[in-house]
Amino acid sequence: MLKILHTADWHLGKRLQEYSRLEEQKLVLDEICQIADQEAADLVLLAGDIFDSFNPAHEAVELLYKTLRKLSKNGTRPILAISGNHDSTQFVEAPDPLARELGIFFYSRYDSVIPVGKLDSGVAITQSEPGFVEIRLPQFSFPIRVILAPYANEVSLRAYLGEENREEEFRGIMAKKWTELANKFCDPSGVNLFVGHFFFAKEGAPIESEPESERPILHVGGTQALFTKNLPPQLQYAALGHLHRHHAVGDGPFPVVYASSPLAYSFSEADQEKKIVLVEVEPSQPASYRAIGLKQGRPLYRKRFDALDKTLDWLEQNPYCFVEITYETEESIEAATRKAIFKAHDGVVSLIPSLKNPSGQETFALHVDDLSKDMESLFRMYYQSEKGQEPNAEILALFKEITSQNDPA
Repeated sequence: MLKILHTADWHLGKRLQEYSRLEEQKLVLDEICQIADQEAADLVLLAGDIFDSFNPAHEAVELLYKTLRKLSKNGTRPILAISGNHDSTQFVEAPDPLARELGIFFYSRYDSVIPVGKLDSGVAITQSEPGFVEIRLPQFSFPIRVILAPYANEVSLRAYLGEENREEEFRGIMAKKWTELANKFCDPSGVNLFVGHFFFAKEGAPIESEPESERPILHVGGTQALFTKNLPPQLQYAALGHLHRHHAVGDGPFPVVYASSPLAYSFSEADQEKKIVLVEVEPSQPASYRAIGLKQGRPLYRKRFDALDKTLDWLEQNPYCFVEITYETEESIEAATRKAIFKAHDGVVSLIPSLKNPSGQETFALHVDDLSKDMESLFRMYYQSEKGQEPNAEILALFKEITSQNDPA
């Protein structure tokens, strides 16, 4: 039985406002390496957003290389790592020739081909073409086929798909490409996998919101979500990255799973348990998987208080965390109160006043994460707060007219 460790969205180098998360990332990546060893994982799939920026700091790069070297067990446990929408395609693939000697395969461009050949560890790349690789491990008699789907921006996708397809529907184009690869390579004699960094949803189901710490993914023609039905039926497991909450998408013939990020990276992820996924699969049989919770790193909390003593008590009882505090007050937060709260804890990221009007009702208050929302969303929030209901179509039309956001007649 082949064992696969599925992880994603490491976002190495990411900060929480002025707070570095690098030490936490070291701890949680070490935890992932320990889990891989304890569970005797044979293969690792890293589904994108390896770094948090196109030009990561050298500390983040060093952490990646040290972690992957340890995770690969000197080349005996191969790692397939694709790029996400936070990664630079050139930067991710730059170390590939050297990394391949340790069984680490970076893939970030749709025109790339992983070279065929055998490593000293016995791991072999037996078939390869753009968007696909077949691996053989010495301890298994069957091949492992993987369709590779790194994030690509609109320019890259059009270069890969061809100018003649620029007006075609994005979902159909990608489904056709993946189906062609599956029909050519993915038969029941091997294990057939997909690793991708896209926004997937089940057609007809509510669309999962992208994390507030994420850049929204936009594709050719403005399409935001791919559907699970766009994946070829020959697959046995689809390992996804981009959404930071662990969950399975839909109820199709095989699991389509987001592993989750290893740490909570914004307060919209507060109280989420972060996980990696262990997959067990063999040829022609359904894959099984289980999520394993990660314990390292500071949890994120959103807390609400109306008195200083309650605030300080909670902070004393929860020393190892980051917290966004909403503080209820009749007027602005006094300087002495603010000073006492920040002095009591080194992880108070935001202190937000929630003012009450003379009737005792709270006025509209923004959270830090709200600042990334568009004007219409903020107006809806304000109207709901003031009126206790959603604005109707007429009011929204008037708002758009006032802000010059309505469509031209």
